[in-house]
Amino acid sequence: MDGVKSSIIKTSCRRRPSPELIHGLIAANRETVTCIKSPQFPAFWVESSGESESRSLKQRESCLVFGFTVTIGMFTVVYVFHSNRTLLSVPKYTTPNPEPVNKIELRTKTPWNAPILWEGTFNRTYLEEYYRNNPVTIGLTVFALGKYLDKYLEKFLASADKYFMPGHKVIYYVMVDDHSKLPYIQYGTSRFLKSRVVAKEARWQDVSMMRMKTLADMLQDFIKDEVDYVFCMDVDMDFRAPYGVETLGELVAQAQAWFMNSPNTEFTYERRPESKAYIEMGQGDFYYHAAVFGGTPSRVLDLVRSCYAGIMEDKKNNIEAVWHDESHLNKYFLEHKPTLILSPEYCWDFTIYTKMEHVKLAWAMKDYAEVRDNV
Repeated sequence: MDGVKSSIIKTSCRRRPSPELIHGLIAANRETVTCIKSPQFPAFWVESSGESESRSLKQRESCLVFGFTVTIGMFTVVYVFHSNRTLLSVPKYTTPNPEPVNKIELRTKTPWNAPILWEGTFNRTYLEEYYRNNPVTIGLTVFALGKYLDKYLEKFLASADKYFMPGHKVIYYVMVDDHSKLPYIQYGTSRFLKSRVVAKEARWQDVSMMRMKTLADMLQDFIKDEVDYVFCMDVDMDFRAPYGVETLGELVAQAQAWFMNSPNTEFTYERRPESKAYIEMGQGDFYYHAAVFGGTPSRVLDLVRSCYAGIMEDKKNNIEAVWHDESHLNKYFLEHKPTLILSPEYCWDFTIYTKMEHVKLAWAMKDYAEVRDNV
């Protein structure tokens, strides 16, 4: 590779690198990413594109050497090995003791080194440049049944059209129980809506749980062939700011805002061993919110199939997990670690407190007695 490049260079790699690798590679300001062809896998090389204005970086500037960990300023380069070869050098955030914002601890990585996404831990400009050169299609699924259709769907879709993956191709998959009530929205360029009528269950708990079966069927039948990534979201939310390609990953989980700083002994996991969602006291990494999850279609398909199988096994044994599909989702993520975790900025509840900065998606204030047939 000759000299230092000044922009992201697109080459004919045989496989698309994962978003998690792209996140790490372009996170550092004033660094560039070059994709070079490898017979087995696209390899990456990270070089400084100029002298940093950061004094600490000038003092600690060092080159990348295969087989070592190299620290440049706030970033530590970790080498990933595959088939006994070093193929990827991935900067990971090691932000020194960030000040907590509104009492939420700014943890930026998990014990298994998956990134936890906050505003400021990624470079949106570089990410957008990468995905302009490597376009993707993103799916967004949402269920709006009964009173949830009347009260929340229009605002959810209108705000998604403005803020969800702006500038990229999006397909909305909307499940309703009354097609005549679908709101009319004039969608932007490269935005498409596909709707499906589904039966409304008698209890909201069953609506929540049985969506896993519907999602599994749709992912298998056609979604997997139409999109590169897919998000599954609850309808009783609205987007407040750009929710962009920084959230793309192989298996994406949402940290529940109420439990972000809590020990796992306080998580409301299913604690009865008779349930397939059972998690033993003392186990668990995060409490994950079932209102948002996503990833590649194949990974999301495996997730929803596993959750549905657990739900049906519990039904056979006459037991229902304490938080229904969310309990099974937490069990799945305990056994299959997410590759990217979204911070509470990506699904915030303003009843916690109102001063959270950089909120992308927010829970609607609601009266459950108003929207649920059974509370």
